[in-house]
Amino acid sequence: MSVAKRHLRGRSTAGSGESGDRETHERLLTAATRLFADRGFSKVTVRDICRRARANVAAVNYHFGGKAGLYDAVLRSAIQIMQGTTEAARRAGENRSADQQLEAYVTIFLRIAAHSRDSWIHHLMMRELSDPTHALEMVAAEVIQPRLAYLTSIVVRLLGCAEDDPRVARCLLSVNAQVLALLDHPVAARLRFGPAPAPDDIDGLARHITCFSLAGIRAIATT
Repeated sequence: MSVAKRHLRGRSTAGSGESGDRETHERLLTAATRLFADRGFSKVTVRDICRRARANVAAVNYHFGGKAGLYDAVLRSAIQIMQGTTEAARRAGENRSADQQLEAYVTIFLRIAAHSRDSWIHHLMMRELSDPTHALEMVAAEVIQPRLAYLTSIVVRLLGCAEDDPRVARCLLSVNAQVLALLDHPVAARLRFGPAPAPDDIDGLARHITCFSLAGIRAIATT
């Protein structure tokens, strides 16, 4: 039997052709998503992924061109979700005052940050920031910069100053730090005062962070 025939026969018996390929592809993505989020890119091996996905060790190369290609696919999925979140914040703030835009921004990100089924994204991003890979530039360009640009536009309106005013960056840091403290990851849990917020607490927390931030920004605007 030729090599080509053996290859085709192996594919057909391993999972009914295209259907089996799709199932393996999804199992690899699911396994890699959890492992990369838990350990980071450098501490996960192809063998780890394939063992969890119940796939042959050659499957990662076949479906994604290697470990880096699989990681890019996981990052691309995370980026799409994060871009959707930023767009949702924009839509929620359309034609509203800067105060209302800030509250909408904080509320949307708190709802996602606390008890979210997408908490793996936050874990993955923390791993990427603490142990950067080739994908960091993609994350920065496609997610972080657009998100900060929108928040910058709100803060600029509140301060009544130019974007390059150093107070703007400091205010961005202060607002985002309050949201990041509520993310579902071990460091936040150890530093957090009190229990993790329940879904029913989100709106109240958002109002608190917004009021706290607005008071600070307005005080800074007079300095």
